[in-house]
Amino acid sequence: MPSVTVKNIPDHAYEILKQVAITNHRSINSEIICLIEKATVSRAFNPEHYLIQAKRSRQKTKQFTLTADILQKAKEEGRP
Repeated sequence: MPSVTVKNIPDHAYEILKQVAITNHRSINSEIICLIEKATVSRAFNPEHYLIQAKRSRQKTKQFTLTADILQKAKEEGRP
């Protein structure tokens, strides 16, 4: 099995990686392998799932009409 050495990891990134590994009950090496696997494995894309979510969002917000006047008023309210 191939191995890789990672050099010059920023201190803050290493500390976060260490905490994530602890949370997941893994060694830092195992955590890095898990992250690489997640980043390189493609997931099936189901457009129907996203269409359903979009329709639900539209249903929740359809009673709110956003006009140019409302947007202009909102822009002006926050200014001195």
